[in-house]
Amino acid sequence: MRLARYKAEYKSLFRLGLPVLVTQVCVITVSFADTLMVGAYGLDELAASAFVNSLFLVVLVMLMGFAGGITPLIGALFSRGEDFAIGHTLRASLKLNFVIAAVFTAIMGVLYFFVDRMGQPEELLPLIRPYYLVVLATIIPSAMFNTCQQTANGTTDTASPMWVILGANVMNIIGNYILIFGKFGMPELGLTGAGISTLAARVAAALVMFGIVSCSRRYSHYRDGLMSSEPCGKRMRTVWHTSYPVMFQSGVECLLWSMGAVVCGWFDKVQLAAYQVVNTIGQLGFMIYMSFGVAVSVRVANSMGRNDIAGIRHTAAAGLHITLTLATIASAVFFLFGGEMIGLFNDSGDVIASGGALIVPLILYQYCDAIQLTYANAQRGTAEARPLMWAGIISYLLIGIPVMLLLAVTFGMGNVGVYYSFSVALLSASLLLRYWFGRTLRQHEARLVGVAA
Repeated sequence: MRLARYKAEYKSLFRLGLPVLVTQVCVITVSFADTLMVGAYGLDELAASAFVNSLFLVVLVMLMGFAGGITPLIGALFSRGEDFAIGHTLRASLKLNFVIAAVFTAIMGVLYFFVDRMGQPEELLPLIRPYYLVVLATIIPSAMFNTCQQTANGTTDTASPMWVILGANVMNIIGNYILIFGKFGMPELGLTGAGISTLAARVAAALVMFGIVSCSRRYSHYRDGLMSSEPCGKRMRTVWHTSYPVMFQSGVECLLWSMGAVVCGWFDKVQLAAYQVVNTIGQLGFMIYMSFGVAVSVRVANSMGRNDIAGIRHTAAAGLHITLTLATIASAVFFLFGGEMIGLFNDSGDVIASGGALIVPLILYQYCDAIQLTYANAQRGTAEARPLMWAGIISYLLIGIPVMLLLAVTFGMGNVGVYYSFSVALLSASLLLRYWFGRTLRQHEARLVGVAA
């Protein structure tokens, strides 16, 4: 009976997770293409893109996390058939996400005037400045897309975002080729051309995804709530309380990775470029685990709506089985072909050698990342999101950054020390999230018993 339950859960997770995985593969494909094309254009361009993308990664991931806060709300409403509430929650979330994105745009706009004080090589600054401004313009459309995507995920429609991202990524790759290298009569814009192509693709994805959730037949049940003039202040407060902890958890995690880029830049552009290349490769694993993490979050949210505690535990366990298996496969690929994969991005012998030294720590953190993503998404699915924030603060800020500085700077390990610090931080997060997830379920179970009594 238990085995049959797990088989059913595996099937459900794959049904939800595979479209998300395809979506994430599309995202990583574009990241690969960006890095390949920019790396082919020049080493300085590759290093400059690594720095700017690392800064904006924090913001974009925080916005993704904030939007992801509505997944458990939508998922619980969906399991109970509350169609108007789903549309109204989307309306509230779009308003709130726009405001948050505008605030981040303003903050990053101010930070632009200080990029020359962050210790990066002087020769990279003329490349960094225009690319920075173009990426800045992508923040709001990214937030709007994320909101619509998470709504789709919460209603178990993981296929629509997949197709939208697929189309946007094809557009991005073609645009990169044309604008970076100046093909078909267009000017040769180099790194700035890559940024313009990304901006156009993200705007297109946001518009199409909003069109789907507001106009398509599948979402017609929720249109009354979406278009309602009923005040949504109360729902905005609900969205805020479930979203801001996820945002902070995502932000501090990415802050650690962005700090890694800054620290690598303190040494030389070779270590920075190698760090960017290996990060891009490592995203293969992250995207896979995150895809099934999203499926875990949706399934947990659906079970929470039905007060099915046993179902939640089965979902979390099945998700962990899947992600650990996938981590083993990813680690084998990185171990066997890591050197060849690095060589695809840049043919510099120094970059290949520096990147090759990061393969073992990259493999180590795959397992830690798989575990923490499973339990982070399971916790997110319960709508009790504050433990995510505290796990992030403790693991990434209080443990990860000091360990990074100790290994990379004090012990002189450079980018290798940076990568080992990631494993330490992710392991800490895994242990904390496993504890808090179990605690959340026990508390909810106790409340149900109290109500029944």
